[in-house]
Amino acid sequence: MPSINFCFRIHQPFQFRNYCFNDIGRLHLYEDKVAMGMIMDDLAEHCYLPANKILQEQIKKANGKFKVAFSISGTTLELFEQFRPDLIDSFRQLVQTGWVEILGETYYNSLSWLHSKTEFNHQLQLHEALVKKLFDFEPLVFRNTELIHDNELAKHIAGLGYKGMITEGIGEVLNGRSPNQVYAAPSNGDFGILLRNAELSDDIAGWIGRAKGSRYALTAEKFADRVFHSHPGNSCSINLFLDYETFGIHKTASTGIFEFLKELPEAILSNSAYSFKTPGEALDDCYPKDIYDVPQTVGIGNDLNTSREWCISAAQNDILKKLYKLGTLVSETGDDRLLKTWRKLQSAEHFCFIEGHRQPEMQVYEFSSLAKYTAEKYQQIANILTDFEISVITSNVEKNRSRFSRVLSAMLF
Repeated sequence: MPSINFCFRIHQPFQFRNYCFNDIGRLHLYEDKVAMGMIMDDLAEHCYLPANKILQEQIKKANGKFKVAFSISGTTLELFEQFRPDLIDSFRQLVQTGWVEILGETYYNSLSWLHSKTEFNHQLQLHEALVKKLFDFEPLVFRNTELIHDNELAKHIAGLGYKGMITEGIGEVLNGRSPNQVYAAPSNGDFGILLRNAELSDDIAGWIGRAKGSRYALTAEKFADRVFHSHPGNSCSINLFLDYETFGIHKTASTGIFEFLKELPEAILSNSAYSFKTPGEALDDCYPKDIYDVPQTVGIGNDLNTSREWCISAAQNDILKKLYKLGTLVSETGDDRLLKTWRKLQSAEHFCFIEGHRQPEMQVYEFSSLAKYTAEKYQQIANILTDFEISVITSNVEKNRSRFSRVLSAMLF
């Protein structure tokens, strides 16, 4: 029986203030708490709370037949705790239904897999601990930042005890095969790989609300028919992975997006040949039938070249390389505050903006000039990183000076 795997991505980074060159060396506060509070309120009222309410109602109504999964970054959960603790309660209630799964991921939605495997492991552990603390849930399926993936990552994640992961279903890698099957990485046993169905996921993210009221409008019924006719009974897991902010932010309530979310479960379940499953359930029920071989790193993207180029660009980004090279010096300070700041700086969107890629987060608020914005973002991050580097070096100098003074005193007295 084909199953629908609904997975919603939720990530919000710590927002940085407009940090100019003249601030370097004199101002070490980088975060814009006012902006973060405003964004959290906006997201809570227009997306998270109304969407969660609909999911809660539909899960109860379906009596265990409607299930979803969330991929929620650690930074997002921190921001919930800091600015909207009611959101923690709302998501906890969903998890407690028993029909909602939380995925594992990097705590800071970072590109650490491309730059530091040690830091990557630390962030997975931090995320697992926070999810356990807040929701009493242990993630068993992994999702990497921007769905970055390669064979080495699959092997690494399997070694950490996860049962599987979700990544992009890239046409050139599939080579005519369906994205709706569970795959395995080369020489990696029964560790399962779920592939995002880009066509259907993007239908929801991109077409809801267009020409509303006309015959071209995408309704829950039309979407369900598309699933039934385009993805026949030999499919195993049809994986819909999209930003949760699609509901109410990218697509406002006036587009009918919430009606779509409310009506979709019943529209799918009207066909007894289809069901809903969480990613973990899909991996339990569908054994890998073929290999998804990705020797070179890829990420989310419409085609193999675009996906690879994005990853290469991210790996070669000078500011990113500088940031990760500071890791050893940051650790040597023994200063938890500096360590946390270093990790906050790793959130991928800061560098996606720099590269000029229009990321989902940018759709929350429109910018008049992407080129101007990316140039400003580059300078802002460069200034912050310069000041941060000075702070790290100064901390180490002071630490070593104190240590030298203690040693000298012991020798003299």
